[in-house]
Amino acid sequence: MSSTTAGVLFIASLVVALVLVYRPFGDYMFAAITARRHLRVERVLYRTVGVNPDGEQSWGVYARSVLAFSAVSILVLYLFQRLQHHLWLSLGFDPVKPDQAWNTAVSFVTNTNWQSYSGESTMGHLVQMSGLAVQNFASAAVGIAVAFALVRGFARSRTDQLGNFWVDLMRICVRILLPIAVIGTVVFVAAGMVQNLSGGADVTTLAGGSQHITGGPVASQEIIKELGTNGGGFYNANSAHPFENPTSWTNWLEVFLLLVIPFSLPRVFGRMVGDRRQGYAIAAIMAILALGSIITINALQLHHGGTVPTAVGAATEGTETRFGVPQSATFAAATTLTSTGAVDSFHDSYTALGGMVTMLNMMLGEVAPGGVGSGLYGMLVLAVITVFVAGLMVGRTPEYLGKKIGSREIKFASLYLLTTPALVLTGTAVAMSSATARASMANPGAHGLSEVLYAFTSASNNNGSAFAGIGVNTTFYNTALGLCMLLGRFLPIIFVLGLAGSLAKQQPVPESTGTLRTYQPLFIGMVVAVTVVVVLLTYLPAVALGPLAEGIQ
Repeated sequence: MSSTTAGVLFIASLVVALVLVYRPFGDYMFAAITARRHLRVERVLYRTVGVNPDGEQSWGVYARSVLAFSAVSILVLYLFQRLQHHLWLSLGFDPVKPDQAWNTAVSFVTNTNWQSYSGESTMGHLVQMSGLAVQNFASAAVGIAVAFALVRGFARSRTDQLGNFWVDLMRICVRILLPIAVIGTVVFVAAGMVQNLSGGADVTTLAGGSQHITGGPVASQEIIKELGTNGGGFYNANSAHPFENPTSWTNWLEVFLLLVIPFSLPRVFGRMVGDRRQGYAIAAIMAILALGSIITINALQLHHGGTVPTAVGAATEGTETRFGVPQSATFAAATTLTSTGAVDSFHDSYTALGGMVTMLNMMLGEVAPGGVGSGLYGMLVLAVITVFVAGLMVGRTPEYLGKKIGSREIKFASLYLLTTPALVLTGTAVAMSSATARASMANPGAHGLSEVLYAFTSASNNNGSAFAGIGVNTTFYNTALGLCMLLGRFLPIIFVLGLAGSLAKQQPVPESTGTLRTYQPLFIGMVVAVTVVVVLLTYLPAVALGPLAEGIQ
Protein backbone atom coordinates (compact mmCIF):
# COMPACT_ATOMS: atom_id res chain seq x y z
CA MET A 1 0.00 0.00 0.00
CA SER A 2 1.41 3.42 -0.99
CA SER A 3 1.91 6.13 1.63
CA THR A 4 -0.68 8.30 -0.12
CA THR A 5 -3.32 5.56 0.04
CA ALA A 6 -2.47 4.88 3.69
CA GLY A 7 -2.82 8.59 4.42
CA VAL A 8 -6.22 8.76 2.74
CA LEU A 9 -7.47 5.77 4.74
CA PHE A 10 -6.10 7.27 7.97
CA ILE A 11 -7.92 10.57 7.38
CA ALA A 12 -11.11 8.96 6.06
CA SER A 13 -11.40 6.65 9.06
CA LEU A 14 -10.99 9.61 11.41
CA VAL A 15 -13.75 11.51 9.61
CA VAL A 16 -16.09 8.52 9.76
CA ALA A 17 -15.40 7.95 13.47
CA LEU A 18 -15.99 11.62 14.33
CA VAL A 19 -19.26 11.66 12.37
CA LEU A 20 -20.45 8.51 14.14
CA VAL A 21 -19.81 9.86 17.65
CA TYR A 22 -21.02 13.43 16.96
CA ARG A 23 -24.62 12.81 17.93
CA PRO A 24 -24.38 10.28 20.81
CA PHE A 25 -21.39 11.92 22.48
CA GLY A 26 -22.81 15.42 22.00
CA ASP A 27 -26.11 14.28 23.51
CA TYR A 28 -24.25 12.72 26.44
CA MET A 29 -22.42 15.98 27.16
CA PHE A 30 -25.68 17.89 26.86
CA ALA A 31 -27.32 15.58 29.38
CA ALA A 32 -24.34 15.84 31.73
CA ILE A 33 -24.28 19.63 31.79
CA THR A 34 -28.06 20.21 31.94
CA ALA A 35 -28.99 17.51 34.47
CA ARG A 36 -31.12 18.78 37.36
CA ARG A 37 -29.75 16.40 39.98
CA HIS A 38 -26.28 16.45 41.51
CA LEU A 39 -24.36 13.22 42.00
CA ARG A 40 -23.43 12.26 45.55
CA VAL A 41 -19.72 12.76 44.94
CA GLU A 42 -20.45 16.18 43.47
CA ARG A 43 -22.47 17.21 46.54
CA VAL A 44 -19.55 16.19 48.77
CA LEU A 45 -17.17 18.31 46.69
CA TYR A 46 -19.54 21.29 46.80
CA ARG A 47 -19.72 21.10 50.59
CA THR A 48 -15.95 20.78 50.80
CA VAL A 49 -15.33 24.02 48.90
CA GLY A 50 -18.37 25.80 50.34
CA VAL A 51 -20.32 26.24 47.10
CA ASN A 52 -24.10 26.45 46.74
CA PRO A 53 -24.69 24.28 43.66
CA ASP A 54 -28.21 25.62 43.15
CA GLY A 55 -27.15 29.26 42.93
CA GLU A 56 -26.32 30.90 39.60
CA GLN A 57 -23.85 33.64 38.68
CA SER A 58 -23.78 36.77 36.58
CA TRP A 59 -21.05 37.03 33.97
CA GLY A 60 -18.88 39.11 36.31
CA VAL A 61 -19.11 36.60 39.14
CA TYR A 62 -18.56 33.72 36.71
CA ALA A 63 -15.43 35.44 35.38
CA ARG A 64 -14.10 36.13 38.88
CA SER A 65 -14.63 32.48 39.77
CA VAL A 66 -12.63 31.38 36.71
CA LEU A 67 -9.82 33.81 37.53
CA ALA A 68 -9.73 32.92 41.24
CA PHE A 69 -9.65 29.17 40.55
CA SER A 70 -6.90 29.62 37.95
CA ALA A 71 -4.82 31.92 40.17
CA VAL A 72 -4.87 29.39 43.01
CA SER A 73 -4.01 26.62 40.54
CA ILE A 74 -0.98 28.53 39.26
CA LEU A 75 0.27 29.17 42.81
CA VAL A 76 -0.17 25.54 43.89
CA LEU A 77 1.53 24.16 40.78
CA TYR A 78 4.39 26.65 41.12
CA LEU A 79 4.99 25.58 44.74
CA PHE A 80 4.72 21.92 43.73
CA GLN A 81 7.65 22.35 41.36
CA ARG A 82 9.74 24.49 43.68
CA LEU A 83 9.35 21.99 46.52
CA GLN A 84 9.51 18.77 44.54
CA HIS A 85 12.87 17.74 46.04
CA HIS A 86 11.07 17.39 49.40
CA LEU A 87 8.24 15.32 47.96
CA TRP A 88 7.67 11.58 47.56
CA LEU A 89 8.72 10.13 44.18
CA SER A 90 10.94 13.11 43.39
CA LEU A 91 13.47 10.72 41.78
CA GLY A 92 16.21 12.89 43.24
CA PHE A 93 15.47 15.81 40.92
CA ASP A 94 16.31 19.34 42.03
CA PRO A 95 13.60 21.98 42.45
CA VAL A 96 12.58 23.60 39.17
CA LYS A 97 14.17 27.03 38.86
CA PRO A 98 11.81 30.00 39.49
CA ASP A 99 11.33 31.32 35.95
CA GLN A 100 10.80 27.83 34.54
CA ALA A 101 8.41 26.89 37.35
CA TRP A 102 6.41 30.06 36.61
CA ASN A 103 6.33 29.28 32.91
CA THR A 104 5.26 25.67 33.48
CA ALA A 105 2.60 26.54 36.06
CA VAL A 106 1.04 29.13 33.75
CA SER A 107 1.40 26.78 30.80
CA PHE A 108 -0.56 23.90 32.32
CA VAL A 109 -3.22 26.06 33.99
CA THR A 110 -3.93 27.86 30.70
CA ASN A 111 -4.27 24.57 28.76
CA THR A 112 -1.15 25.49 26.76
CA ASN A 113 1.28 22.84 28.03
CA TRP A 114 4.28 24.57 26.51
CA GLN A 115 7.36 22.79 27.86
CA SER A 116 10.79 24.37 28.15
CA TYR A 117 12.04 21.27 29.98
CA SER A 118 12.46 17.53 29.42
CA GLY A 119 9.89 15.79 31.58
CA GLU A 120 11.86 12.62 32.23
CA SER A 121 14.87 14.56 33.58
CA THR A 122 13.14 17.47 35.34
CA MET A 123 9.86 16.42 36.98
CA GLY A 124 9.35 13.73 39.62
CA HIS A 125 6.43 11.34 39.35
CA LEU A 126 4.32 13.08 42.00
CA VAL A 127 4.61 16.45 40.25
CA GLN A 128 3.77 14.84 36.91
CA MET A 129 0.68 12.96 38.07
CA SER A 130 -0.63 15.13 40.93
CA GLY A 131 0.40 18.50 39.58
CA LEU A 132 0.57 18.51 35.79
CA ALA A 133 -2.02 15.79 35.07
CA VAL A 134 -4.54 17.32 37.48
CA GLN A 135 -4.28 20.63 35.63
CA ASN A 136 -4.84 18.75 32.38
CA PHE A 137 -8.31 17.96 33.71
CA ALA A 138 -8.97 21.33 35.34
CA SER A 139 -7.82 23.57 32.48
CA ALA A 140 -9.81 21.53 29.95
CA ALA A 141 -12.90 21.78 32.15
CA VAL A 142 -12.49 25.56 32.46
CA GLY A 143 -12.51 25.96 28.67
CA ILE A 144 -15.63 23.83 28.26
CA ALA A 145 -17.37 25.66 31.12
CA VAL A 146 -16.78 29.06 29.51
CA ALA A 147 -18.18 27.72 26.22
CA PHE A 148 -21.34 26.57 28.00
CA ALA A 149 -21.66 29.99 29.64
CA LEU A 150 -21.55 31.69 26.23
CA VAL A 151 -24.13 29.28 24.82
CA ARG A 152 -26.42 30.06 27.76
CA GLY A 153 -26.05 33.72 26.81
CA PHE A 154 -27.57 32.89 23.42
CA ALA A 155 -30.19 30.52 24.84
CA ARG A 156 -31.47 32.68 27.70
CA SER A 157 -33.24 36.04 27.71
CA ARG A 158 -33.94 38.88 30.15
CA THR A 159 -31.56 37.53 32.78
CA ASP A 160 -28.04 38.16 33.99
CA GLN A 161 -27.47 34.54 35.09
CA LEU A 162 -25.09 32.31 33.10
CA GLY A 163 -24.99 29.25 35.31
CA ASN A 164 -22.58 28.31 38.08
CA PHE A 165 -18.89 27.94 37.25
CA TRP A 166 -18.23 25.51 40.11
CA VAL A 167 -21.09 23.24 39.07
CA ASP A 168 -19.95 23.32 35.43
CA LEU A 169 -16.37 22.56 36.48
CA MET A 170 -17.33 19.60 38.66
CA ARG A 171 -19.74 18.07 36.15
CA ILE A 172 -17.31 18.32 33.26
CA CYS A 173 -14.55 16.65 35.27
CA VAL A 174 -16.66 14.01 37.03
CA ARG A 175 -19.15 13.11 34.29
CA ILE A 176 -17.21 13.67 31.06
CA LEU A 177 -13.43 13.74 31.41
CA LEU A 178 -12.77 11.28 34.26
CA PRO A 179 -14.84 8.31 32.97
CA ILE A 180 -13.28 8.48 29.51
CA ALA A 181 -9.81 8.94 31.00
CA VAL A 182 -10.16 5.82 33.18
CA ILE A 183 -11.28 3.66 30.25
CA GLY A 184 -8.67 5.21 27.95
CA THR A 185 -5.87 4.52 30.42
CA VAL A 186 -6.73 0.82 30.49
CA VAL A 187 -6.75 0.74 26.68
CA PHE A 188 -3.41 2.53 26.48
CA VAL A 189 -1.79 0.20 29.02
CA ALA A 190 -3.05 -2.78 27.02
CA ALA A 191 -1.48 -1.21 23.93
CA GLY A 192 1.93 -1.10 25.59
CA MET A 193 2.14 2.32 27.24
CA VAL A 194 4.04 2.49 30.52
CA GLN A 195 2.09 2.88 33.79
CA ASN A 196 4.18 2.43 36.92
CA LEU A 197 6.05 4.35 39.60
CA SER A 198 9.48 3.11 38.60
CA GLY A 199 12.48 5.38 38.70
CA GLY A 200 13.63 3.73 35.49
CA ALA A 201 16.34 1.33 34.42
CA ASP A 202 19.76 1.50 32.77
CA VAL A 203 19.84 -0.30 29.42
CA THR A 204 22.47 -1.04 26.82
CA THR A 205 21.77 0.61 23.47
CA LEU A 206 22.28 -0.94 20.03
CA ALA A 207 25.45 1.11 19.70
CA GLY A 208 26.82 -0.45 22.90
CA GLY A 209 26.33 2.61 25.10
CA SER A 210 24.32 2.96 28.28
CA GLN A 211 21.06 4.89 28.60
CA HIS A 212 18.75 5.53 31.55
CA ILE A 213 15.07 5.12 30.63
CA THR A 214 12.61 6.57 33.13
CA GLY A 215 9.33 4.84 33.86
CA GLY A 216 6.29 6.47 35.41
CA PRO A 217 2.50 6.94 35.26
CA VAL A 218 2.56 7.64 31.53
CA ALA A 219 -0.69 6.13 30.19
CA SER A 220 -2.90 7.98 32.68
CA GLN A 221 -1.31 11.28 31.71
CA GLU A 222 -1.36 10.50 28.00
CA ILE A 223 -5.12 10.00 27.82
CA ILE A 224 -6.03 13.35 29.38
CA LYS A 225 -3.21 15.03 27.49
CA GLU A 226 -5.07 14.27 24.25
CA LEU A 227 -8.69 14.22 25.44
CA GLY A 228 -8.36 17.64 27.08
CA THR A 229 -6.35 19.07 24.14
CA ASN A 230 -3.46 19.71 26.52
CA GLY A 231 -0.43 18.24 24.78
CA GLY A 232 2.25 18.22 27.47
CA GLY A 233 4.33 15.07 27.12
CA PHE A 234 5.67 12.89 29.94
CA TYR A 235 8.82 12.57 27.84
CA ASN A 236 10.68 15.19 25.84
CA ALA A 237 9.92 13.33 22.59
CA ASN A 238 6.20 13.60 23.39
CA SER A 239 3.98 11.35 21.24
CA ALA A 240 6.96 10.24 19.15
CA HIS A 241 8.22 8.32 22.21
CA PRO A 242 7.21 4.62 22.12
CA PHE A 243 6.23 4.73 25.80
CA GLU A 244 3.67 7.44 24.97
CA ASN A 245 2.62 6.20 21.53
CA PRO A 246 3.67 2.61 20.88
CA THR A 247 1.79 1.67 17.69
CA SER A 248 0.16 3.06 14.58
CA TRP A 249 -3.35 2.44 15.95
CA THR A 250 -2.58 4.29 19.18
CA ASN A 251 -1.41 7.15 16.98
CA TRP A 252 -4.82 7.11 15.26
CA LEU A 253 -6.57 6.95 18.62
CA GLU A 254 -4.60 9.92 19.96
CA VAL A 255 -5.62 12.04 16.97
CA PHE A 256 -9.24 10.95 17.43
CA LEU A 257 -9.16 11.82 21.14
CA LEU A 258 -7.87 15.33 20.63
CA LEU A 259 -10.62 16.00 18.06
CA VAL A 260 -13.63 14.24 19.59
CA ILE A 261 -14.75 16.77 22.22
CA PRO A 262 -14.21 19.93 20.11
CA PHE A 263 -16.07 18.41 17.14
CA SER A 264 -18.94 17.14 19.33
CA LEU A 265 -19.51 20.38 21.27
CA PRO A 266 -21.46 22.00 18.38
CA ARG A 267 -24.09 19.30 18.98
CA VAL A 268 -24.43 20.54 22.57
CA PHE A 269 -24.65 24.12 21.27
CA GLY A 270 -27.47 23.21 18.88
CA ARG A 271 -29.45 21.44 21.58
CA MET A 272 -28.98 24.19 24.16
CA VAL A 273 -30.22 26.94 21.80
CA GLY A 274 -33.12 24.75 20.66
CA ASP A 275 -32.09 24.46 17.01
CA ARG A 276 -29.88 21.52 16.11
CA ARG A 277 -29.30 22.97 12.63
CA GLN A 278 -27.16 25.67 14.26
CA GLY A 279 -24.91 22.98 15.67
CA TYR A 280 -24.57 21.29 12.31
CA ALA A 281 -23.64 24.64 10.73
CA ILE A 282 -20.86 25.30 13.27
CA ALA A 283 -19.56 21.73 12.90
CA ALA A 284 -19.56 22.14 9.09
CA ILE A 285 -17.49 25.33 9.31
CA MET A 286 -14.98 23.59 11.56
CA ALA A 287 -14.83 20.57 9.24
CA ILE A 288 -14.24 22.65 6.08
CA LEU A 289 -11.33 24.52 7.65
CA ALA A 290 -9.88 21.36 9.23
CA LEU A 291 -10.02 19.22 6.07
CA GLY A 292 -8.51 22.04 4.02
CA SER A 293 -5.59 22.24 6.43
CA ILE A 294 -5.05 18.48 6.68
CA ILE A 295 -5.10 17.97 2.91
CA THR A 296 -2.78 20.92 2.32
CA ILE A 297 -0.13 19.89 4.83
CA ASN A 298 -0.17 16.28 3.59
CA ALA A 299 0.28 17.47 0.00
CA LEU A 300 3.17 19.75 0.95
CA GLN A 301 4.95 17.04 2.93
CA LEU A 302 4.39 14.25 0.40
CA HIS A 303 5.23 16.18 -2.77
CA HIS A 304 7.72 18.83 -1.74
CA GLY A 305 10.64 19.45 -4.10
CA GLY A 306 14.31 19.05 -3.28
CA THR A 307 16.91 16.40 -4.00
CA VAL A 308 16.40 14.19 -0.94
CA PRO A 309 12.58 14.49 -0.66
CA THR A 310 12.28 13.78 -4.37
CA ALA A 311 14.49 10.71 -4.05
CA VAL A 312 12.51 9.20 -1.16
CA GLY A 313 9.10 10.45 -2.28
CA ALA A 314 8.33 12.75 0.67
CA ALA A 315 9.83 15.18 3.17
CA THR A 316 10.68 12.59 5.83
CA GLU A 317 13.13 14.57 7.98
CA GLY A 318 11.96 14.77 11.60
CA THR A 319 9.26 12.14 11.01
CA GLU A 320 8.87 9.07 13.21
CA THR A 321 9.45 6.07 10.94
CA ARG A 322 6.80 4.00 12.75
CA PHE A 323 4.10 6.39 11.53
CA GLY A 324 5.39 7.76 8.24
CA VAL A 325 4.66 11.11 6.61
CA PRO A 326 0.84 10.97 6.18
CA GLN A 327 0.13 10.02 9.80
CA SER A 328 2.66 12.54 11.07
CA ALA A 329 1.36 15.35 8.87
CA THR A 330 -2.24 14.62 9.90
CA PHE A 331 -1.21 14.59 13.56
CA ALA A 332 0.59 17.93 13.07
CA ALA A 333 -2.47 19.48 11.44
CA ALA A 334 -4.84 18.15 14.12
CA THR A 335 -2.66 19.23 17.01
CA THR A 336 -2.28 22.79 15.70
CA LEU A 337 -5.93 23.08 14.66
CA THR A 338 -6.75 22.31 18.29
CA SER A 339 -4.98 23.71 21.34
CA THR A 340 -3.25 20.40 21.97
CA GLY A 341 0.42 20.98 21.25
CA ALA A 342 1.24 17.25 21.29
CA VAL A 343 3.61 16.18 18.50
CA ASP A 344 4.67 12.89 16.97
CA SER A 345 7.12 14.54 14.54
CA PHE A 346 9.51 17.50 14.54
CA HIS A 347 7.65 20.54 13.17
CA ASP A 348 10.90 22.46 12.77
CA SER A 349 11.99 19.89 10.17
CA TYR A 350 8.86 20.30 8.06
CA THR A 351 9.10 21.94 4.68
CA ALA A 352 8.90 25.72 4.85
CA LEU A 353 5.36 25.78 3.50
CA GLY A 354 4.30 22.73 5.51
CA GLY A 355 5.51 24.45 8.66
CA MET A 356 3.64 27.57 7.57
CA VAL A 357 0.38 25.61 7.54
CA THR A 358 0.88 24.51 11.15
CA MET A 359 1.46 28.15 12.05
CA LEU A 360 -1.63 29.34 10.15
CA ASN A 361 -3.71 26.69 11.92
CA MET A 362 -2.95 28.40 15.21
CA MET A 363 -3.38 31.86 13.73
CA LEU A 364 -6.95 30.92 12.79
CA GLY A 365 -7.57 31.16 16.52
CA GLU A 366 -7.70 27.38 16.85
CA VAL A 367 -11.37 27.19 15.89
CA ALA A 368 -11.28 24.22 13.51
CA PRO A 369 -12.25 22.62 15.80
CA GLY A 370 -10.06 24.34 18.39
CA GLY A 371 -9.37 23.40 21.97
CA VAL A 372 -11.98 21.86 24.24
CA GLY A 373 -14.43 24.69 24.80
CA SER A 374 -12.19 27.42 23.45
CA GLY A 375 -12.76 26.22 19.88
CA LEU A 376 -16.53 26.52 20.22
CA TYR A 377 -16.57 29.93 21.86
CA GLY A 378 -13.96 31.19 19.39
CA MET A 379 -16.06 30.02 16.46
CA LEU A 380 -19.20 31.60 17.94
CA VAL A 381 -17.36 34.92 18.25
CA LEU A 382 -16.44 34.66 14.56
CA ALA A 383 -20.08 33.88 13.77
CA VAL A 384 -21.10 37.06 15.63
CA ILE A 385 -18.61 39.11 13.62
CA THR A 386 -19.83 37.52 10.38
CA VAL A 387 -23.44 38.39 11.21
CA PHE A 388 -22.38 41.95 11.99
CA VAL A 389 -20.54 42.28 8.66
CA ALA A 390 -23.56 40.81 6.81
CA GLY A 391 -25.85 43.29 8.54
CA LEU A 392 -23.68 46.19 7.44
CA MET A 393 -23.75 44.92 3.85
CA VAL A 394 -27.56 44.93 3.63
CA GLY A 395 -28.26 47.87 5.95
CA ARG A 396 -30.02 45.79 8.58
CA THR A 397 -29.52 45.44 12.33
CA PRO A 398 -27.41 42.27 12.75
CA GLU A 399 -29.06 39.37 14.58
CA TYR A 400 -27.77 35.97 15.60
CA LEU A 401 -30.05 33.37 17.17
CA GLY A 402 -32.62 36.03 17.91
CA LYS A 403 -30.15 38.36 19.64
CA LYS A 404 -29.22 41.77 18.28
CA ILE A 405 -25.53 42.36 17.71
CA GLY A 406 -25.11 45.97 18.76
CA SER A 407 -22.16 48.14 19.68
CA ARG A 408 -21.61 46.49 23.07
CA GLU A 409 -21.61 42.98 21.64
CA ILE A 410 -19.31 43.81 18.74
CA LYS A 411 -16.86 45.56 21.09
CA PHE A 412 -16.51 42.39 23.14
CA ALA A 413 -16.14 40.30 19.96
CA SER A 414 -13.57 42.69 18.47
CA LEU A 415 -11.49 42.78 21.65
CA TYR A 416 -11.53 38.99 21.67
CA LEU A 417 -10.35 38.89 18.06
CA LEU A 418 -7.55 41.45 18.53
CA THR A 419 -6.02 40.09 21.74
CA THR A 420 -4.08 37.15 20.34
CA PRO A 421 -2.62 38.91 17.26
CA ALA A 422 -1.45 41.78 19.48
CA LEU A 423 0.36 39.33 21.76
CA VAL A 424 1.87 37.32 18.89
CA LEU A 425 3.16 40.25 16.86
CA THR A 426 4.31 42.33 19.82
CA GLY A 427 6.08 39.39 21.42
CA THR A 428 7.83 38.45 18.17
CA ALA A 429 8.92 42.06 17.58
CA VAL A 430 10.32 42.38 21.11
CA ALA A 431 12.19 39.07 20.81
CA MET A 432 13.72 39.96 17.44
CA SER A 433 14.82 43.36 18.75
CA SER A 434 16.35 41.94 21.92
CA ALA A 435 19.99 40.89 21.85
CA THR A 436 19.34 38.49 24.74
CA ALA A 437 16.52 36.76 22.86
CA ARG A 438 18.45 36.64 19.58
CA ALA A 439 21.34 34.93 21.35
CA SER A 440 19.05 31.91 21.87
CA MET A 441 18.49 31.50 18.13
CA ALA A 442 20.41 28.70 16.42
CA ASN A 443 19.19 29.58 12.93
CA PRO A 444 19.53 32.93 11.16
CA GLY A 445 17.39 34.43 8.40
CA ALA A 446 13.80 33.59 7.54
CA HIS A 447 13.81 30.24 9.33
CA GLY A 448 15.02 31.84 12.54
CA LEU A 449 12.17 34.37 12.36
CA SER A 450 9.74 31.50 11.72
CA GLU A 451 10.88 29.76 14.90
CA VAL A 452 10.35 32.88 17.03
CA LEU A 453 7.02 33.66 15.36
CA TYR A 454 5.89 30.07 15.92
CA ALA A 455 6.85 30.21 19.61
CA PHE A 456 4.78 33.34 20.29
CA THR A 457 1.91 32.09 18.12
CA SER A 458 1.86 28.81 20.04
CA ALA A 459 2.02 30.48 23.46
CA SER A 460 -0.52 33.24 22.76
CA ASN A 461 -3.03 30.79 21.25
CA ASN A 462 -2.50 28.35 24.14
CA ASN A 463 -1.30 25.61 21.81
CA GLY A 464 2.04 24.51 23.26
CA SER A 465 3.76 22.90 20.28
CA ALA A 466 7.15 24.26 19.24
CA PHE A 467 9.24 24.73 16.11
CA ALA A 468 12.35 24.35 18.28
CA GLY A 469 15.63 25.70 16.96
CA ILE A 470 15.73 28.32 19.72
CA GLY A 471 16.74 27.89 23.33
CA VAL A 472 13.54 28.81 25.16
CA ASN A 473 14.68 27.78 28.64
CA THR A 474 15.97 31.26 29.39
CA THR A 475 14.68 33.94 31.74
CA PHE A 476 13.52 36.04 28.78
CA TYR A 477 11.53 33.32 27.00
CA ASN A 478 10.16 31.71 30.17
CA THR A 479 8.88 35.10 31.32
CA ALA A 480 7.70 36.48 27.97
CA LEU A 481 5.98 33.31 26.80
CA GLY A 482 4.43 32.86 30.24
CA LEU A 483 2.87 36.33 30.00
CA CYS A 484 1.58 35.59 26.50
CA MET A 485 0.00 32.34 27.70
CA LEU A 486 -1.61 34.07 30.66
CA LEU A 487 -3.02 37.04 28.73
CA GLY A 488 -3.88 34.90 25.69
CA ARG A 489 -6.05 32.65 27.85
CA PHE A 490 -7.81 34.91 30.31
CA LEU A 491 -8.38 38.16 28.42
CA PRO A 492 -10.40 36.34 25.72
CA ILE A 493 -12.32 34.46 28.44
CA ILE A 494 -13.30 37.76 30.07
CA PHE A 495 -14.46 39.17 26.72
CA VAL A 496 -16.44 35.99 25.95
CA LEU A 497 -18.19 36.06 29.30
CA GLY A 498 -18.91 39.78 28.87
CA LEU A 499 -20.47 39.00 25.49
CA ALA A 500 -22.51 36.18 27.06
CA GLY A 501 -23.80 38.47 29.80
CA SER A 502 -24.81 41.12 27.27
CA LEU A 503 -26.66 38.58 25.11
CA ALA A 504 -28.47 36.97 28.05
CA LYS A 505 -30.04 40.29 29.09
CA GLN A 506 -31.67 40.85 25.71
CA GLN A 507 -35.22 40.13 24.69
CA PRO A 508 -35.29 37.75 21.70
CA VAL A 509 -36.02 39.30 18.31
CA PRO A 510 -38.64 37.39 16.30
CA GLU A 511 -37.35 35.87 13.07
CA SER A 512 -38.55 37.68 9.93
CA THR A 513 -38.11 37.42 6.17
CA GLY A 514 -35.03 39.62 6.42
CA THR A 515 -33.31 37.47 9.06
CA LEU A 516 -30.07 35.83 7.96
CA ARG A 517 -30.52 32.05 8.11
CA THR A 518 -27.46 31.07 10.12
CA TYR A 519 -27.79 27.36 9.37
CA GLN A 520 -27.68 27.54 5.58
CA PRO A 521 -24.69 27.06 3.25
CA LEU A 522 -24.47 30.82 2.55
CA PHE A 523 -23.76 31.57 6.20
CA ILE A 524 -21.33 28.66 6.50
CA GLY A 525 -19.37 29.99 3.51
CA MET A 526 -19.41 33.51 4.92
CA VAL A 527 -17.95 32.45 8.26
CA VAL A 528 -15.22 30.43 6.54
CA ALA A 529 -14.37 33.45 4.37
CA VAL A 530 -14.35 35.90 7.28
CA THR A 531 -12.11 33.57 9.30
CA VAL A 532 -9.55 33.21 6.50
CA VAL A 533 -9.60 36.89 5.48
CA VAL A 534 -9.15 38.12 9.05
CA VAL A 535 -6.15 35.83 9.54
CA LEU A 536 -4.53 36.87 6.26
CA LEU A 537 -5.02 40.57 6.92
CA THR A 538 -3.57 40.22 10.40
CA TYR A 539 -0.61 37.92 9.93
CA LEU A 540 0.38 37.94 6.24
CA PRO A 541 3.24 40.51 6.61
CA ALA A 542 4.86 38.47 9.39
CA VAL A 543 4.34 35.16 7.59
CA ALA A 544 5.75 36.66 4.37
CA LEU A 545 9.03 37.46 6.17
CA GLY A 546 9.28 34.00 7.71
CA PRO A 547 8.01 30.70 6.27
CA LEU A 548 6.73 32.16 3.01
CA ALA A 549 10.08 33.80 2.24
CA GLU A 550 11.88 30.58 3.11
CA GLY A 551 9.53 28.55 0.93
CA ILE A 552 10.06 30.82 -2.08
CA GLN A 553 13.83 30.53 -1.66
